Amino acid sequence: MKKVLIVEDDPDIVTLLKIHLSDMGCELKSTHDGSQGLNLALAESYDLVILDLMLPGKDGMEICRQMRMNHITTPVMMLTSKSEEIDKVLGLEMGADDYLTKPFSVREFIARVKAIFRRAEMHVQKQTQSSSVKHLEYGGLKIDLDMRKVSLDGKRIELSPKEFELLTLLASNPGKSYDRARLLNLVWGYDFDGFEHTVNSHINRLRTKIEPDISNPQYILTTWGVGYRFNEEA
Repeated sequence: MKKVLIVEDDPDIVTLLKIHLSDMGCELKSTHDGSQGLNLALAESYDLVILDLMLPGKDGMEICRQMRMNHITTPVMMLTSKSEEIDKVLGLEMGADDYLTKPFSVREFIARVKAIFRRAEMHVQKQTQSSSVKHLEYGGLKIDLDMRKVSLDGKRIELSPKEFELLTLLASNPGKSYDRARLLNLVWGYDFDGFEHTVNSHINRLRTKIEPDISNPQYILTTWGVGYRFNEEA
């Protein structure tokens, strides 16, 4: 049974979501208050957190940011009445896994929830299959796959969940070039058409954190005309 937390202040939408998530066999908790939603998200583990963007107390962006700062990797779906591109970009960069703009169709909502659950299960399977590989090490850069810890020259580097997944994907396949659309699909698990620049911003933040010289990257290289790759000579 999947556990889902709904943080939404529109009672009609909450009722609608509960009906269809219950039909999917989900165990549900809900609140209309952002501050309480954050407390619930930090206190228990869930398979999915559904966040409205505009909430009393704390807004959805802040809740998502706090979850990721506390190393909670639970998938987050943002619901909002705002349709501006900047809101979607901010939501994704804060660590959201999917983004649905109100009004939305029930069929699309169900399809997206199922896709999130499916990706999470595939991720667990991949971790199980590759359990023999627990560490990646390139010079002073060390990646602990089990503990999701990254250090550079012995100093802990704090990464967001998506930054960690990006780094792990690239470092696990040194020399292999990925275009931005492919990275969006593999790391975010969804084809966010038009949001390839989200990858650029995450790569830039990663470089800021792990590269000794950002102007001359040592680990994450640009493959001109394609995308990015991890330095196979590192």
